[in-house]
Amino acid sequence: MPSVVGLLEQRELAARRRVDGLREEADRIQAELAAGEQEFVMPAPAASLPIPVLSKTLDTSITAAFQWTRRLLAAGTPTYGESCG
Repeated sequence: MPSVVGLLEQRELAARRRVDGLREEADRIQAELAAGEQEFVMPAPAASLPIPVLSKTLDTSITAAFQWTRRLLAAGTPTYGESCG
């Protein structure tokens, strides 16, 4: 029968190997992240976009929201506060 100390040493060795493997994986992921961040191009903040672009985007969003609401009401879908049963 193996000794308790021997079993603990085996567990410690296995844990160290696992930690080493995880550190290597973390380093690899960090390197991939750094490469990806270098390729990433930050989109322009909304404040720097021309007004017509923002206006068109807002008009499209509002129109889509109204169309979605009309479809829900036409389908008889309960609205907020109505009973679902």
